[in-house]
Amino acid sequence: MSPDPFAGVDPEVPSGLAGALAALSLVDHHVHGCFAGPVSRATLEEALNEGSPDPIPSWMTQFDSQLGFAVRRWCAPILGLAAHADPDEYVAARSALSTEDLSRRMLVAAGVRTWVVDTGYSGDQIVSPSVLSAWSDGESVEILRLESLAESLMAEGVSPTDYADAMRARLAGAGPGVVGTKSVVAYRCGFDIDWSPPTGSAVEVAAREWAQQIAEGRPIRLTSPVLAAFGIHCAAAAGLPVQFHVGFGDRDLDLHRVNPMLLLPLLRQPVVAAVPVMLLHCYPFHREAGYLAQAFDQVYFDIGLSVNHLGARATDLVAQSLELAPFAKQLYSSDAFGPPELHLLGAVLWRRGMGQVLGRWVRQGDWAERDAIRVAEMIGRRNAERVYRI
Repeated sequence: MSPDPFAGVDPEVPSGLAGALAALSLVDHHVHGCFAGPVSRATLEEALNEGSPDPIPSWMTQFDSQLGFAVRRWCAPILGLAAHADPDEYVAARSALSTEDLSRRMLVAAGVRTWVVDTGYSGDQIVSPSVLSAWSDGESVEILRLESLAESLMAEGVSPTDYADAMRARLAGAGPGVVGTKSVVAYRCGFDIDWSPPTGSAVEVAAREWAQQIAEGRPIRLTSPVLAAFGIHCAAAAGLPVQFHVGFGDRDLDLHRVNPMLLLPLLRQPVVAAVPVMLLHCYPFHREAGYLAQAFDQVYFDIGLSVNHLGARATDLVAQSLELAPFAKQLYSSDAFGPPELHLLGAVLWRRGMGQVLGRWVRQGDWAERDAIRVAEMIGRRNAERVYRI
């Protein structure tokens, strides 16, 4: 059974809007799989911390955070526990279930019809898109991660002279289940790079330098700004939407170098202007993302990932995301990875936030309820269906 996202705030949300939001079948336009097997409490808590890749210190628990409190509030009843169950009780209850049973409960309760899945990270730890679909009674399409594609070319031994053609060919030959691409250039070199289209000779030189580094025993990890920019230009030339990780993430990135305003030189490139550019997560730069979505026809954004981590404060983030950008340029996502609780929480907290924010505007007479319902459907599903053609 799905949790009531408006429990405790019912008077704030007009009944028609509440019903429409609760029944809305979402398109989660950026998500990963849930864990493929059982995990320890330590692993669970580490998965509730986005910023640090380290184990949780012994003197604290990640349950003492906005996200931890949200798990206990919204996920505990799915396990047959009272809301706000004690962390020990919660972990014991989830551990008593099989991975599939736990995941099915959370995923089905999320009310997501279509998952747009990024499969480019830790694929051995999480379920495939087909399993995610089966366990959620939904469907999945895929996003191709550009850096992973580049790394696979090098692992296959593609020569530096053939690198550019191989990248173009792989993107042109992406299967029908691939509806877009994603770049994690934010983690690899930041946004403050040269965004002009790299020349063929520059690509070959950069590929040769990378091949030499690999030959010297370094990990196959794309960090070249030239090759990162090249992959993005290739994806745009292939007509595929390009997602960008923006803002909040783990400490492997430099936050000040992933402000989306640094993408202005790229957004002004003609080839990039012709395809949807999807700014993911965005916090604390969600207002900058909203400006870019207003300023550039091809730019869209979401506040996924951050909604989960802000927990009870997510409603304020939802309100800020609705300030400047046209509503046709915003999408829903959870960016859930690992614990299926995150797939559920993204949906619950977004519905709750939208209900409170839009409901307030309706009650004040600023909006008509029918418009609030229409905007919720646009952001929750219809905009993603249009962009990804699903």
